[in-house]
Amino acid sequence: MKIHQLFIDNACTRNDEVDYIISKLNIEPQWVDNSQPVYDFINNDSDPILKAKKTLFLTKNRGAVIKECPGTSFYTCCDYTILHTGTFCTMDCSYCILQAYFHPPILQYFTGLETFGQNLEQIFTKNQIFRIGTGEYTDSLIWEKITLQPKFLVEQFATQNNSLLELKTKTTNIESLLDLDHNGKTIIAWSLNTPDVISSEEKGTASLKSRLEAAKRVEAKGYKLAFHFDPMVIYPGCEEQYQKVIHQIFKYVHPENIVWISIGSFRFMPRLKQVIEKRFIDSTICYGEFILGLDNKMRYFKPLRIKLYRAIIETIKEYDPNILVYFCMEDEEVWEKSFGFFPKRVGELGNLLDKSAVRHCGLNSLFL
Repeated sequence: MKIHQLFIDNACTRNDEVDYIISKLNIEPQWVDNSQPVYDFINNDSDPILKAKKTLFLTKNRGAVIKECPGTSFYTCCDYTILHTGTFCTMDCSYCILQAYFHPPILQYFTGLETFGQNLEQIFTKNQIFRIGTGEYTDSLIWEKITLQPKFLVEQFATQNNSLLELKTKTTNIESLLDLDHNGKTIIAWSLNTPDVISSEEKGTASLKSRLEAAKRVEAKGYKLAFHFDPMVIYPGCEEQYQKVIHQIFKYVHPENIVWISIGSFRFMPRLKQVIEKRFIDSTICYGEFILGLDNKMRYFKPLRIKLYRAIIETIKEYDPNILVYFCMEDEEVWEKSFGFFPKRVGELGNLLDKSAVRHCGLNSLFL
């Protein structure tokens, strides 16, 4: 989706980073003292969410640059660390929780590469493993074509041996990363879904084939990979369709280069339903067999989730039983009935992921 309007916070320093973005967008920016003019511009539209996706606000991160993933009460968390580089996304997925999370959402890019560098240096000196991602509140690679940020981060992580960068995306924006000396410390990860879900619910994203072709290209450049099936959508024939996606993955890439695969089913805050019904009138995604979960999110009826999960896990393990597959936000019963075990101790799932990062990406095993 093309950016139509550019606002820049007067607090941002006019430097090479900002000039690069302006030159790539080829838009005359409007400089503002705060976010209110951006809110006003976005809200003056029948679909402010769609307008927000076309309106970029360059500003400073006035909060924590690095923070722990908030997780969800009652469900097992993977102990991820978030590098907060921006918010919202240019793509338009019906199920995106960010539509209901921000009020209203603003597509923000946080300037100040030196600030990111300084905060990361503090992490790099610690005697522990960190798995750090930028894809919690935005897509990690929507910025690749118009900013220096992804390239900068890959080069920063290449200089140390206790932290792993994961860039998670639904794009094919990889060109500036292909020839970098990443030193094995960056995973490039793709969120995947079935072609039916991609075409009906993931507007503006790359096709499944294009994502896998991009994965093959970065693998050829020595990058390790990850894949995320989240959210999986339950619909007639979905089990066979998701299994086909698994088969396609291994036609393009080698299992030994996959650091992990996560799976999770569609879940949503009740207020997101109203947003979906208003913005995606043809979508039926929120009309499945849902119940209210312990985290006050609507979740598929548990036996339905388990049935789909077991089929997907078995298919993955046929290719390589050693690939680390894990759940994003599921409870003990689902783990036990799908995997046959549950990471009971606090931090146990995170430790399993750390070990996979050490094994695949050359992090220092002394920090485990």
